[in-house]
Amino acid sequence: MQLRDYIIRRLMILPFLIFGVSVIVFSLTRIGGSPIGVYLSHEMSPAEVAALEDRFHLNEPLYVQYYYWAKGALSGDFGYSGVAAAPVSDVFWPKFAATMELSIFSAAVAVVLGLWLGVFAGQRRNRWQDHVVRVVAVSGASLPLFWFGIVLLIVFWANLGWFPVGRSTADIWASIPHPTGFYILDAILAGSPRALLDALWHLTLPAITLGFGAVAIITRMMRSALVEELQQDYVDAARAKGLPERLVMNRHAKRNALVPTVTVIGLTIAFLMQGAIAAEIIYRWPGLGRWMASAVVRGDQATIMTYVLFTSVLFLFANLIVDIVYAKLDPRVRLGD
Repeated sequence: MQLRDYIIRRLMILPFLIFGVSVIVFSLTRIGGSPIGVYLSHEMSPAEVAALEDRFHLNEPLYVQYYYWAKGALSGDFGYSGVAAAPVSDVFWPKFAATMELSIFSAAVAVVLGLWLGVFAGQRRNRWQDHVVRVVAVSGASLPLFWFGIVLLIVFWANLGWFPVGRSTADIWASIPHPTGFYILDAILAGSPRALLDALWHLTLPAITLGFGAVAIITRMMRSALVEELQQDYVDAARAKGLPERLVMNRHAKRNALVPTVTVIGLTIAFLMQGAIAAEIIYRWPGLGRWMASAVVRGDQATIMTYVLFTSVLFLFANLIVDIVYAKLDPRVRLGD
């Protein structure tokens, strides 16, 4: 199957998958109770409560409620957030930008560092450098994210005072435009090195916390795949032909070791969105994760639905991108088989 045909087929299936996810999540949230609580106040009479239920179709059967919710969602109306005291669509995008900036920065660091450490350890199998990297990888995969984040917070914010918490609120941000909501990108577009450094400074601790586990997973996968490839006959044949070790590694071993690693990278990056919940709570980062945690406690169903639907779509697209990259790295892969 051609790559283009595969992408078209996956994109055609995508709406049906999103529909299935939305039905399941909507049903589960409604089982937990009516969302009418976010609209109520102590001064309302029973008649006013009944009027609200009628207005939002909460006295209708479940499938009718879903119809009106889906109709609103397709037009950009995801409901009202009781936590933020504003429509979900008004609150979602600024928080989305904050979470995506944190996740993208963490992912970039995790991929670069994880691949480098994996290759570094794989080339030095069973030497002391390899053992050190393996200890780091096992630690990253074993330590709870919230515990690791709290330790960094205590050491580098509470005791040393080297890094701040929260997103930047410096005066410099009031003097530059925010066309994207991504502080790093806005600082680059505004040509402000000071704002860029300030954004990176605030991102450092939450990004390290969020990316540490991803570094460990990518490192372990890359090392294992590279060690396996270096034991293959084609590597011995390339060396026997007199190819420099650099070419053997870059053109053959590393490329083939990337094939299984890419799958892990794609899924790991998608999971960073979920891990952002703990990191945002610890560092007071004003993103989707922190908002979602408050929504769960308050029973804010509109916020929960929007977040779950968004992360589901993210996973679906991440899987699609992984499959495309997988096929590009390994022409032997027949997509769709």
